[in-house]
Amino acid sequence: MKISANKAVSAEYELFVDGEKEGELELMERATRETPLSFVYGAGMMLPKFEENLFGLQAGDAFDFTINSEDAYGTYDDDAVIKLERSVFEVDGTIDEQVIFEGNVVPMMDNAGNRMNAQIVTITGSHITIDLNHPLAGETLHFKGSVVEVREPSEEELAALSGGCGCGCGHNHGDDDCECH
Repeated sequence: MKISANKAVSAEYELFVDGEKEGELELMERATRETPLSFVYGAGMMLPKFEENLFGLQAGDAFDFTINSEDAYGTYDDDAVIKLERSVFEVDGTIDEQVIFEGNVVPMMDNAGNRMNAQIVTITGSHITIDLNHPLAGETLHFKGSVVEVREPSEEELAALSGGCGCGCGHNHGDDDCECH
């Protein structure tokens, strides 16, 4: 079976970004055969260019491709590094040092209720600087790996995508009660 729309795909890969020196690559992430990356092709879970490079492959096929930063997580935006009052992170006048520390990624919400992740850059007595850029913003991504499995998705995988019963109707009811089959 070949990778195409609405197929369940599992892949093992290594993700590299450009290193400090010309031609040097730095390993950022690895998905193994034992713990592969699994997704439903075309469901919007993966970078479009990532899926584009896997289209038509089947189990056992190898891949080796590069995605430039503009087609991945965008360019690094200096304006997305923001200095906030320390009080934004306080609960009852204190900061949870188990969560708020330099380098940690924390969930945030803007005034409109949009959720985002922020990396803590620096902590001072009065301010905390956060970086709202994706950790791989500005990076060229180099993927090398192989397809482990291509199959029809299970009812559970479809239900997780639609938030419903698995039939794609979007209703949140059990399979037994689904009148859409």
